[in-house]
Formats: sequence, C-alpha cells, structure tokens
Amino acid sequence: MGKRQIGDMQPGELVITILISEIAAIPIQNLDQPILTGVVAVFTLCFLEILLSVLTMKSPLLRRTFYGSSAVIISNGVVDEKRLKQLRVTVQDLCEVLRNQGIFDLNDVKYAILETNGQLSVMLKPEKQPAAVENLKGTKAESLFPCLIVNDGKLNKEGLKFSKRTKAQIEQHLLNQNLEISDVLIMTCDEKGTYSIIKKEKKI
Repeated sequence: MGKRQIGDMQPGELVITILISEIAAIPIQNLDQPILTGVVAVFTLCFLEILLSVLTMKSPLLRRTFYGSSAVIISNGVVDEKRLKQLRVTVQDLCEVLRNQGIFDLNDVKYAILETNGQLSVMLKPEKQPAAVENLKGTKAESLFPCLIVNDGKLNKEGLKFSKRTKAQIEQHLLNQNLEISDVLIMTCDEKGTYSIIKKEKKI
C-alpha cells in the first residue's frame, strides 16, 4: 500500500489485502499447486493496486468512484438528516460514534464529517472545547471550519458548495495573487471568507 496510508485502509484496499493473503496460502496448503501460480496471482493483484492508486491520485472522478468522498453530516450544530439517509447511517449510529469520542450531547457539536475510511471527525462548539493556551485570557476562539476548495490543482465542487463560493470568486482571488488553480496544491476557505493557500513546488 506504500507510505500513503495515513489512517485505515479504504474498502477496496482491504479487499485486495485479504485476496493476496488467501491466494498466497493456496500453494502453501496444497502441494499439488505450483508456487508460480500463486506468485503470478499475487504480483498481478499488487500491480493492479498500484495502478489503481496512481489513477485515483491523478483523477478526482476515479477517486470519488472507488473511494467516495467525505460527507458533512452535522453543520453549525444541525444534523443533516437527508445526508444521513443517503449514507444509510442512523442517528443511533451517529450518537454511538460520538459517545466513543467522549461526546454525549449532539448540541455540543458544531461540525461532524464522515471520512472516506468510515471515521468521524468532530469539531466542538467554542464553549465546549477544552481550554487552550491562547484561550486562557477569558474568551474562546471561534470555531471555523476550513473547506477544501482546491485539491492538487483541481477544484473541489463539494468544498465550493459548502463554503458558498463560486468558481469565479476563487479564480479572481487567485488572480489577485498572480496564481491559477493549477498552481495551487491546497486551498481552503472558512465561513468568514479567510483563504489559506499552499502553492505547488515549481518543477525544475
């Protein structure tokens, strides 16, 4: 799977891993089967996994097709019931996952995002967040959710929709900084319209 696996495996990668272990066990358990048969099958699956990884890295469409995309199921403290139904997730499932993270009240949550690996990322409301050094003077910093607008030189349509920005606004903001979308590695935007841009390294 390479070094790119930061969290849990994607469903497709888990299937490939199980298949490889099953195929590799066949010639070991059955001495009538030539070892070469298992080796060829294992290398074929490895090649297909590497090829799929490269293709999905280059194509956002393929990445969404094979791995899906992250889904915001709680936004500004409001549960998106329609999105829950689309994902076939019940409120009981949601509450159970939140309890596993030490959150027992849905009203404490400002944002909850169901990631492609099935994990739930949660941002608490400012008054419910643990105290940080910068907040010890008395007031809590406002919780802002930075949406991913540009990913590896390509627009993220879901990020645009969630941040209520248009392609023209993004292009104009980048133009003011003498940049194009293809020049940007990562670009985020929060609810207040604050942009964060990381440019791609220039090829030598």
